[in-house]
Amino acid sequence: MDQVTKLVSERAVVVFTSSKCSMCDSVTFLLSNLGVHAAVYELDKEQLGRELERELARRLGRGSPVVPAVFIGGSLVGGINRVMALHLAGELVPMLMNAGALWL
Repeated sequence: MDQVTKLVSERAVVVFTSSKCSMCDSVTFLLSNLGVHAAVYELDKEQLGRELERELARRLGRGSPVVPAVFIGGSLVGGINRVMALHLAGELVPMLMNAGALWL
């Protein structure tokens, strides 16, 4: 099992970020404001950050930014654009509820 799979299986919501990424701050802020207690891994501060970054790059494909990378219920949702699109469409909260990350 790769390290990313292990980490995303441990919590309902996992976000891979970088400490100098404003879009990372935005996505974690949104999730926090919704009441989600996501596990946040700052790749530039993690001991295994380079390894995690390589694994995420393989999953996301060529040309896609590696961070932020949001996983909900163990599945890759995507970055800030995808998370915001889901939120604006009213689909993010139900997805978070189904994953057990929110109780309303």
